[in-house]
Amino acid sequence: MGTHRRHLLQLSLAAGLAPGWLRHARADVAPRFALGIASGHPTPDGMVLWTRLTGADLPARVEVRWEVAEDEAFQRRVASGTEIAEGAWAHSVHAEPAGLKPGRWYWYRFEALGQRSLAGRTRTTPAADALEPLRFAIASCQRWDHGFFAAWHHMLAEELDLVMFLGDYIYEYGSAPGRIRAVEGSAAVTLDQYRSRYAQYKSDPALQAMHAAVPWLYVWDDHEVENDYAGLRGEKIAQDFPARRAAAYQACWENQPLPKAWRPRGMDMRMHGRHAWGRLAVIHALDDRQYRDPQLCTKAGKFGSNTLPLRDCPELLDPKRTLLGAAQERWLAEGWDTTPGRWNLVAQQTLMARMNWNAAEPTYWTDGWDGYAPARNRLLATVRERQVPNVVVLGGDVHSHIVADLKVDFDDLDSPVVASEFCGSSITSWGGKQQRLDEVLPHNPHLHYGRSDQRGYMAFVLDKAGLQATVRSLDDALQPDSAIRSMARFAVENGRAGVQPA
Repeated sequence: MGTHRRHLLQLSLAAGLAPGWLRHARADVAPRFALGIASGHPTPDGMVLWTRLTGADLPARVEVRWEVAEDEAFQRRVASGTEIAEGAWAHSVHAEPAGLKPGRWYWYRFEALGQRSLAGRTRTTPAADALEPLRFAIASCQRWDHGFFAAWHHMLAEELDLVMFLGDYIYEYGSAPGRIRAVEGSAAVTLDQYRSRYAQYKSDPALQAMHAAVPWLYVWDDHEVENDYAGLRGEKIAQDFPARRAAAYQACWENQPLPKAWRPRGMDMRMHGRHAWGRLAVIHALDDRQYRDPQLCTKAGKFGSNTLPLRDCPELLDPKRTLLGAAQERWLAEGWDTTPGRWNLVAQQTLMARMNWNAAEPTYWTDGWDGYAPARNRLLATVRERQVPNVVVLGGDVHSHIVADLKVDFDDLDSPVVASEFCGSSITSWGGKQQRLDEVLPHNPHLHYGRSDQRGYMAFVLDKAGLQATVRSLDDALQPDSAIRSMARFAVENGRAGVQPA
């Protein structure tokens, strides 16, 4: 058995006993690593290593030792250090080892208060001049009370280099009767409530195991704060939303393997960034929540999303409106990699392709890219004008597997395809009726695949020749041991925009 597969098996077995991953701990002492460990934001010489100490009796400041090794037995240690886990930041740890070798796997672990965490597995990205394949998956929308996290168990077997999580890691909603798994407490509004919600989600063994197996790149969406929030405006009209957003942002940073430099300051927190995979690809990670203009033509009595025809909301075509914010739009437009053969992967939150729900009179969903169509047009027009190669947009949010071609003008059947899109379904969150989606696919001819009745993720293999994509769907997310199936396969060829069947 290879080292990789052996380690994944150990992670899976350990996950089944979580939080029993701790060594050298007395039975009468609280577990200190009950929320697991994680890594993220890999670079050619390092990454972020994360954990969050647990236990009601934690001191205000705790010294946490970390170490990185080239081997699973930690005989060849190559980096180590200490961090101070502070109660003011939920005793979270964000260690940032440097000086590691590019393009290789490492093992890491933590130690604090006489206990040692499980060993996790992570890796650095390839050197800048290296042309190495990338195996990755996209996932999103894991609502606790909508099902079990069986998809993470299956993702462990994919032998990935990277996981891109594209939003809705937690849901802020309170408990509801009759659900398959109960949410603890009411709706998250305060810092303590958001922290508790993350702790409940991170208690899941399969999620812990996937975090410990490979590095993650993470971007948020709305439910890390509140459904359909936009900038400094929440969905509910009467509330102190800025304070709620500040609390949610702090809890998010405390519970994800994000850089220290991204630690929030009040209501603001960096989320977008650019990540290179050698000379094969650049990943442009976006934030479509923090800087967006509010949704237009909202329903009576609340803010947030709506679906309606253009005649009822002509303001949707206002070219000044933005989903990313002017500064982030410029950052993206100026940062495309136009090197021939380079892949430009866009990791963002939602469906970018046009989704018209009415053949007789086109409608627009105001919370997604359709609600900001001029901004989408600007983005894709830049791709066309600068001849940006191999643009592949990755998304989530809509609880459906959708595969699409992207055009500058979706109303023009002759408009050229300039990019490809893969929007993955949810880990658990319920989707809409498949019959409804089947009805609208014919008058959205740029959509190659659409399934709202499938929970799961998408897995990819990228090399210089092209991108291979597999749609992975659970038989039943209401079963913790659900089987999984490959429902469809697609490809994107190097130098040819658009999706092809594989």
